[in-house]
Amino acid sequence: MSFVDSFVAQIVALEVRLYHAQARMEARTDSEALHDLRINLRRIRSLLRPLRETEGVAPLNEAAAAVGRLTTPARDLEVLIEELEAQGFPKQAHVRKATLQASYSRIVKARAINQLFSQLDEWPSVFRAAERAGELGRIEKTISKRLHKQIERLKTALADPQFDRHQLRILVKRTRYLNEAFPQLSPLSGEAAASLKSVQSALGSWHDHFQWCLKAEHEEDLQPLEHRWHAAAAAALLKAEAQLTRLLRLLAKT
Repeated sequence: MSFVDSFVAQIVALEVRLYHAQARMEARTDSEALHDLRINLRRIRSLLRPLRETEGVAPLNEAAAAVGRLTTPARDLEVLIEELEAQGFPKQAHVRKATLQASYSRIVKARAINQLFSQLDEWPSVFRAAERAGELGRIEKTISKRLHKQIERLKTALADPQFDRHQLRILVKRTRYLNEAFPQLSPLSGEAAASLKSVQSALGSWHDHFQWCLKAEHEEDLQPLEHRWHAAAAAALLKAEAQLTRLLRLLAKT
């Protein structure tokens, strides 16, 4: 199978998974449906990111980004509810579940979802047309170049102790997902790839607790958890800083 054939097959397979996740959300079959939808959406965007200037890719990438923005508040609320239940605050969790259920209903019927599936249906023929026109002859080189550029951007950020940690979290995520989308083109070692995942987890934990502290400033029923969340955020950031040093050392070998 050619690289282009494999690329198209991956997008089509992810589209099927998106349909499945949407159906599960609509039927309320399980609590992982939205999470799975976002994971498969993220994988599509990671595959598309290096080729966003290629014919037909930009509209699909924009449609996927719109669904990402649409679903982010609901996913954040899911994570908060899980945290409240884990910390022994079922009342606070319960009052937010109605809002979450309403969010599910809006998402499955949203115009953005329909536009995404429409773009996914049209995209393979447009991409194949670009292939026939000779526009994809250097596709592997293009992706490899973008991947190396992303890694270099992350290395520069890691070397700067003043670089904003929120922005750094996003850079780590994008580098990890791009690396996972194209492992055959990546210069990263398995150890470096594993380090990316660990750093993302630590920064993600810090970011979640940081956001919950901000919420506690405005939502009175969360205030009993504010001190606990501040302490957890500080611990997560301390852990992340140690891992960032190791990640930079591993990336320097690339």
